[in-house]
Amino acid sequence: MSKRRVKRVKITKGEKLLYTCAVLALCSTFLLKIFCSAGIGNLNIMVEKLKSDVSTQTKKNESLTMQVNELTSFDYVNNIVKDMGLAYNNDNIIIIDE
Repeated sequence: MSKRRVKRVKITKGEKLLYTCAVLALCSTFLLKIFCSAGIGNLNIMVEKLKSDVSTQTKKNESLTMQVNELTSFDYVNNIVKDMGLAYNNDNIIIIDE
């Protein structure tokens, strides 16, 4: 039986440094991608929440505008005036033309 000698390939210090740097760069790239994706997801959630808040506020504004229009309508004011005992007199209305 003869023993076989296996030749070992020696890795130089420069190659070790290059391999280490490559592995660190790969790991840092994956970590950076994960953290950036998490940040983007968080921003998307905040944007959707703000859109929802804006939509809710827009609906409230429209509702209030409709209430103002109802309360300032001529029929509503005329009914309030009649309830107070006042009368609508068309002769007292003066139209100013420029």
